[in-house]
Amino acid sequence: MITQMMVQPSFWVESGIKISKVKNLFLFKFTDELQSRLEELSENKKTGLLTSEEEAELTGILELDRIFTLLNARIIAES
Repeated sequence: MITQMMVQPSFWVESGIKISKVKNLFLFKFTDELQSRLEELSENKKTGLLTSEEEAELTGILELDRIFTLLNARIIAES
């Protein structure tokens, strides 16, 4: 088993999350800043330029993305 470090997803609760109305539903989304950071880190990973701190940050953001996907799917399913 490989141990992986990550920034806790809760780190972005105050500054990286917004709730957006989409077709009369309120869904969880990343702020533009956090979305840009995700794209930047993902691109750096592709080119092999991530530091270990950035890798931990990317892992946390991706975990938050998975959480949002699940929550938004449940919101949509129950509407």
